[in-house]
Amino acid sequence: DYMGQINQAKQIGKVFAETADIVDIDDSVEYPSKRYIVKVDRDLAALMGVSQQTISNTLSTLLQGEDMGFLHADNAKYAVPIRVELAVADKSEIEALLSVKVRSVNGALIPLMDMVQVLEVTRQYSIHHKDLLPVVYVTGDMAGELDSPLYGMFDIIAGLDDKLENYFINQPENPYEFSVKWDGEWTVTYETFRDMGIAYSVGLLIIYLLVVAQFRSYLVPLIIMAPIPLTIIGVMPGHAIMDAKYTATSMIGMIALAGIIVRNSILLVDFINEQLKDGMEFQKAVIMASAVRAKPIILTGVAAMMGAVFIITDPIFSGLAVSLIFGILISTMLTLVLIPVMYYSLMKDRLS
Repeated sequence: DYMGQINQAKQIGKVFAETADIVDIDDSVEYPSKRYIVKVDRDLAALMGVSQQTISNTLSTLLQGEDMGFLHADNAKYAVPIRVELAVADKSEIEALLSVKVRSVNGALIPLMDMVQVLEVTRQYSIHHKDLLPVVYVTGDMAGELDSPLYGMFDIIAGLDDKLENYFINQPENPYEFSVKWDGEWTVTYETFRDMGIAYSVGLLIIYLLVVAQFRSYLVPLIIMAPIPLTIIGVMPGHAIMDAKYTATSMIGMIALAGIIVRNSILLVDFINEQLKDGMEFQKAVIMASAVRAKPIILTGVAAMMGAVFIITDPIFSGLAVSLIFGILISTMLTLVLIPVMYYSLMKDRLS
C-alpha cells in the first residue's frame, strides 16, 4: 500500500541523513494537511425546518461566493455583479463558518453548527507513478571531497535494510513488494559509460578488420593493437596527477587514443616490411624501424599533446585533454619499444 511505501521512504531518508556528505535530502511526500468534512444531520435539520440543500448552498456561498444581484450604473455598459462571500480571514476558521445562521421554513435563524457534524481527517497523498508503478521519490545530492554521487549511493546501500531489494538497471520484478530503484545521476552515468564502452568495442573491431585487410594477416593486427589496453597506464595516473575526474569526455579521449596508437604501430610494421622487401635482415629491420620512425612518431605525439593543452582548463573537455596528453605520452614510449619487440618475437620464425 502507498502508506507503506511512504513509511519505507521515510526510513530510507533517515539513512540518507546519516550518510556522510549527503545533502539536500528531500522526498515527494506531501506535508500532511487537515481536511474538514461537514456532515449534515438530516433528521435534526428536518426537525428544525432546514433542508440539506440550504445548508450546502450556504457553505458554498461563504467559501466560493455567489452573485446576489447586479448594480446598474447610468453610464455603464455592463451591470456590475454584487458578490457575497465570507472574508478571507474567516474562511480559515471552521468555527466562523459554522456560526453563520440560516433561516428555517418557520422564519427562525439557526446556526449551522447545530445541524452538522465536523469530521477532521488528513488529506490523501498524491500518488506518483513511474513506469506504471506507484513510487515515492527520495532525493539527495553529494557534497564534500568526492564529487561523484555514486560513492554516496554505495554508502547508502550499505546502510539499508537487507530485506529491501535494490535495482540499478532493471525495474523491480515484484510490484507487490517494497524495493528500491536507483535512478538520477546513477542512470545517466551508467548509460553514458555503457554507450561509450560499446562504441569503444565497435571501434576496436573496425580497426582490427581494417588492419587485417591491410596486412592480410590475423596475427599482425593483434600485435599492432597490443598497446591499446596499456593506455590506461597513462590515463588513470594522469587523472590522479591533475586531480581531474574521469568523465565521459575522458572515455572519448581513450577512444581517440586507439586510433593514434594504431597509426604509430602501422608506421613501424610497414617500415619493417618495406626493409624486408629490400633484402634487409629481419632483426636489423626491426631495430632500424624504431630508430628511423621514432622522430616522426614523437613529433606527431607532441603536436597532439600541445593541442590538448589548450582545452585542459575547460570544465567539460578537461577529461579529454588529460586522457590525450598522458595517454599519448605513455603510448608513444610503449609503441616504440613494445611493437618492435612483439613483432620480432612472434614473426621471426615466419619472416626470417
